[in-house]
Amino acid sequence: MSYKVCIIGAGPSGLVAAKYLLHHVPKGTFDVTIFEEKNRIGGLWPLEKDDDKGLIHPQMLANQSKHTVQFSDLAWKRDEPEFPRAWQVGRYLQRYYDKYCKPANLRLGMRVVSVMPSSTGSAWTVRTLAQDGSVTDHAFDRLLVASGFFGDPGISFERVGKSEVPIIHSSKYRDLASLLSQKPCAKRGGKIVVVGGQMSGVEIASTIATHLSDAIHGPWPSEIENPGKYTVHHLTQRPTWVLPLYTSPEPTLKAPPFLPLDLFSNNLANRSQPLVNSQGHISTDTAKAVHAVLQNTLGTDQSIFSPSVTISDAAKDDPPYVAVSDYYMEFVRSGLITVSRGKFEYLCGRDVRVSSAEVDEITDVAAVVLATGFPALPSIAWMPPALLETLSVSDDQNSPIALAFHGTHHPSVPGLGFVGFYRAPYWGVMEMQARFLSVLWAAGGPASPSLPPSMAAALKADTSIERTISLRGDPRASQFPMGDCPWLMQEFAAALGLMRFPMAAKIPTLPSSGKRMDILTPARYPSKALDGWREQEMNIISSLDQTSSTAREALTAGKFMARAVFRSLAGRWKLEREIVSTLPSHPSGHFSGTADFFLRERTREGRDIEYDTLNQKGEHQGLEYLYVEDGEFRASNGLTFSAKRRYVWRYDEGKDKLSVWFVKVDKPKMADYLFHEVQFKVPAADDEGGKGSGSGSERGWCARADHLCEQDFYDVDYVFNFQAVNLKDWSLGYRVKGPKKDYTIAGVYTR
Repeated sequence: MSYKVCIIGAGPSGLVAAKYLLHHVPKGTFDVTIFEEKNRIGGLWPLEKDDDKGLIHPQMLANQSKHTVQFSDLAWKRDEPEFPRAWQVGRYLQRYYDKYCKPANLRLGMRVVSVMPSSTGSAWTVRTLAQDGSVTDHAFDRLLVASGFFGDPGISFERVGKSEVPIIHSSKYRDLASLLSQKPCAKRGGKIVVVGGQMSGVEIASTIATHLSDAIHGPWPSEIENPGKYTVHHLTQRPTWVLPLYTSPEPTLKAPPFLPLDLFSNNLANRSQPLVNSQGHISTDTAKAVHAVLQNTLGTDQSIFSPSVTISDAAKDDPPYVAVSDYYMEFVRSGLITVSRGKFEYLCGRDVRVSSAEVDEITDVAAVVLATGFPALPSIAWMPPALLETLSVSDDQNSPIALAFHGTHHPSVPGLGFVGFYRAPYWGVMEMQARFLSVLWAAGGPASPSLPPSMAAALKADTSIERTISLRGDPRASQFPMGDCPWLMQEFAAALGLMRFPMAAKIPTLPSSGKRMDILTPARYPSKALDGWREQEMNIISSLDQTSSTAREALTAGKFMARAVFRSLAGRWKLEREIVSTLPSHPSGHFSGTADFFLRERTREGRDIEYDTLNQKGEHQGLEYLYVEDGEFRASNGLTFSAKRRYVWRYDEGKDKLSVWFVKVDKPKMADYLFHEVQFKVPAADDEGGKGSGSGSERGWCARADHLCEQDFYDVDYVFNFQAVNLKDWSLGYRVKGPKKDYTIAGVYTR
């Protein structure tokens, strides 16, 4: 007998569910139909680089690396970036569909408007609405919800009075021009207020600040008038740790290695086995311990950036909240982003009223961007009230629906399943949920005597429903109460009888722990398909090898070091520079001043071919800095005069290279030609003995460069001293020799 299965949603969770129902049970067990409201697969993830009509901008950077934003049996291509853009994730899903999901009956442009279960919950009538207006009823034996709940932006206009400024949800923001053109008064300048302090709030505040910085410091006229008159005001209700995309497993070294943050956070060597859930109800002791780990990772309680983002000792009693952004904190330090603690009350005219001990009102508002998340209930509004009651549906955004065995099903409705229907679903967990349901349904359901013993035991011991309900309204509930990814994958693997594969190759031992990293990715838990296994095995091996190679190159060869330095240069530095000349024509002396690194989109000048190639591929150009140095030079002969200097600093992600460029004399914001490319020196390390990069170094990361300017040769040395993920200070020295030049320059940059 073949069971007819309806999957609602063709995003990641819907596709991986279809794959396991089609390929991991005897052929013909399930007849799969996928209904997707959009005219494409991918869900939130756009398939094209110019598809900006959805909830995610196609150029948005994923906040997890490709090693975890993947399924176990389809490897990313080796030349694809560590952190893919949204459209690249969409293309990955297209490849996944083409490889595994073609046998399913995919119905695009079909919105599910209602479902009706039979009295036993083992048969379903699903009503769909096509784009031509036609309504059709379909009969199914099983219903699998894979739509997620990121469909209806959480925006309410109840607290908006007579507004003179634009107000949008963060998912609708694309650029400054389209935001500020909505209302005439928005063009006068003022504060762009971002409401909401979790992941999306930090990300959108940083994005808007980046666009403002580019508009102010870019070489071409800005799309908006007077960009320097705008700032970002971020309103948040709680303190949040903000991690960059790359962190270090050795944060106490002056020359720490850097890895994608999820490879570090998914290092099983840091946790006792078997794993214990780190999410859910967070005790005071647990909160303090996690805060300590986060502070150690960042090397600061964030007070170095501003008192407004400091994680105080009192706050460390509360459950920690985390966001991810490379440049948010430096924008806060520079003042382009101002942070206030408080709750948005209402908007009237150009003023935002705030419930807060810090500020009552935010005035001179130019626009409001609401980063207030996505409520879950609209995404399952097509369910009948009786079913919603059975599922204990609540308006609690963190725990909206009470399901058994980690969000997969409800024992009272055996023909209903869920994949990825929880906040911040990890791809590895989505895949485990899909595996679990395929086995559960193939065996006859949760009460079937044919269940594998390991699954029957797991279901008997499961308390997921009770745990979910207990967390509702709990002030000590964690940011992601469903559970942490490694623990959830461990629990599913035990129920399914899956073994965890070892890493593809040994990774050097970390000096601080004396242990090798043991990085968990979806490919560590493969499950053998009943068809096409050899090709899947090749993908699994490729995924495992990519992760091991990435970690090994980072720990032993300085990979990502240039990127870590580039990110941490942002903002203002104090600069003291000593010049010693042996020739009277070039006096010695001392420079004292500031050096600003202004972030902007990477420009074309000097790299035309590369720029055009990236444009043709639809890839993001990346970022660069306009370097502006300003101060006073006091010569040894007593003369004093102001001195200014400009360069453009660039980072090339494809080559993992940092470079410095001269600017044009008549256009000081525009790059002219290459000055030098920075070559990092890897500190000596005993690879076979297990020492990671920088393990024996008392200095920071050293680098050198050189440049021949006509007959003058510039020999350049850098030393970058880190405090965890942030540059604490750095030095730059020149030795210049030529027919008419013979001098040295030693500059030290501090915050």
